[in-house]
Amino acid sequence: MKPSLYPPVSLPNLLVAIVLVVTSLILLSATIHRGSSLSSSSLLSTAPPPERSWPAVWASYSNELPEPKYFHEAGNTLEMSHYDVRFFQGVIPYSQHCDVLQHLIRSYLSIMASLKLETWIAHGTLLGWWWNGRIMPWDYDLDVQVSMSTLEHMAKHFNQTLHDWRYTTDEGGQGVQETKKTYLLDINPNYSELKRRQGMNVIDARWIDVDTGMFVDITALAERNPVVEPGIWSCKNFHQYRTHNIWPLKETSFEGVRAKVPLDHERILVAEYGEKSLVLTEWEG
Repeated sequence: MKPSLYPPVSLPNLLVAIVLVVTSLILLSATIHRGSSLSSSSLLSTAPPPERSWPAVWASYSNELPEPKYFHEAGNTLEMSHYDVRFFQGVIPYSQHCDVLQHLIRSYLSIMASLKLETWIAHGTLLGWWWNGRIMPWDYDLDVQVSMSTLEHMAKHFNQTLHDWRYTTDEGGQGVQETKKTYLLDINPNYSELKRRQGMNVIDARWIDVDTGMFVDITALAERNPVVEPGIWSCKNFHQYRTHNIWPLKETSFEGVRAKVPLDHERILVAEYGEKSLVLTEWEG
């Protein structure tokens, strides 16, 4: 029998060697795993995933950000929506309502004429003029229009200006009384935005009674696409006219003062309110 080149190994020594090898492998595996975890944790802490900002979230639901509203009314009801919240002192009783509206439109038309600013009555106010030259008894609001070039001039020279208006009343036995009212011409800073967007700023300007908060709505007509649709004028509220529907304006009177109305006023009223609006003599609500 050929002698072995290696010395014999006893069983106890072999078991010890196996235990040492297994223990070494376990420790090595734990070290590698711990190092891998630390490396991953370090990477996340230095480069966290970017958070989505609210504008980005909003953009995923809409093509544009929320549109801030400039003019704010005292409430959402038909009655409360015709008071500017900045000057609201309380609801005007119906017995005084018409007087406030009369002085609003009289002062506006007279002062705009004195400033050489072209404006004309529109919408429900125009319908009241057509019937009797006065405000409809059930009206809550007053509407007028200007051209965009006129509004730009107003914004440049008369924005945020206060205007005094004096009128006299005969108090019977007390004689003639003179009253002074003050009105604010307030131009919406979003007036130059030709698109309607979300409809928060369709009113381009207001003539506001600073004592009550009641107002005249002023909207501008512009050629919004003069290359493709020349001579087509519209406001942000989708009312559309041709040049010859509006100009030359017609001289007239409204509530006892000089006023102007569109040349083709009957066609405009029929388009907006229907043929019955020029025939029916009773309000149908």
